[in-house]
Amino acid sequence: MKILVTGSAGFIGSHLAIKLLNLGYQVVGLDNHNDYYDQNLKQDRINLFLSHKSYKHFQVDLIDKTELSKIFEKYEFEVVVNLAAQAGVRYSIEKPDLYIQSNVVGFLNLLELSKDYKVKHFVYASSSSVYGANSSIPYSVHQNVNHPINIYAATKKTNELFAHTYSALYNLPTTGVRFFTVYGPWGRPDMAPFIFTKNILENKPIKIYNYGNHSRDFTFIDDIINGLIRIIDRPSRPNNDWSSSNPDPASSFAPYRIYNIGNSKPVKILEFIEAIEVVTGKKAIKEFLPMQPGEIENTWADVSDLINDLGYHPTTSYTDGVDSFVKWYKSYYF
Repeated sequence: MKILVTGSAGFIGSHLAIKLLNLGYQVVGLDNHNDYYDQNLKQDRINLFLSHKSYKHFQVDLIDKTELSKIFEKYEFEVVVNLAAQAGVRYSIEKPDLYIQSNVVGFLNLLELSKDYKVKHFVYASSSSVYGANSSIPYSVHQNVNHPINIYAATKKTNELFAHTYSALYNLPTTGVRFFTVYGPWGRPDMAPFIFTKNILENKPIKIYNYGNHSRDFTFIDDIINGLIRIIDRPSRPNNDWSSSNPDPASSFAPYRIYNIGNSKPVKILEFIEAIEVVTGKKAIKEFLPMQPGEIENTWADVSDLINDLGYHPTTSYTDGVDSFVKWYKSYYF
């Protein structure tokens, strides 16, 4: 099977590429290698599998439909997994135009080409951010997500709407995956686990927003990848019980599906920091600050649909995950 993985130099994309190659798939990776964070880290990720005989890499931006078309025509993908996006909640408030181009225009280009080249399954990254102002936890895919509170979340909600439209119009099987605070080896430098670890090891203060009174459903990268593999192998199908008078947001009369992937065990931020302190053997210098605009106070994934449909079970505790991440961080940076 030939699979396109966009964002293959990214955190989740690189892990997925390695897993797919180990399972015997032919993988084409695509990434624009932008400078949102350290490009050397991105290059080192893909160096792990760049020479694999079943891997081919392209440095292309999703908004370049001409180049994308050439790749689709040459490789005739059976599955597309779109993990490429302009990431970052706070940055989206500063630079909304970047998010529209990458996360909306680029996403639409991929849908168009997937439709034109008869892709059998289009899988794409959404985000827990789409739950926005919803305070009913755990977050369920059967709740509506019509109240985003940052630009990044709005673009991810837009992706889900476009995906449904293409499923309905063209019978293109699409599956959206809402990730919950992914962390682990080769993680993103702009995310809290990375920043906390870096600053604790360097004896620098860490900023703790909402005065430490929020929690996150921290999900280890291996659990994310195991869930994605299960989803890739099962294209979405119409829900025969779907009712237009009582519409289920997670499914459709069309081959469309939404899933949460999380650990389903939220952790208080201060407890997560304490776990890093234990592994590093150093105490954090804490700077407590108010909640930032666009942030959600608590996240908690209801993953029952993924358990029931695909047998998904997260297995990594946050303490084990922190231990694995800190060991990688020290080996990479020291």
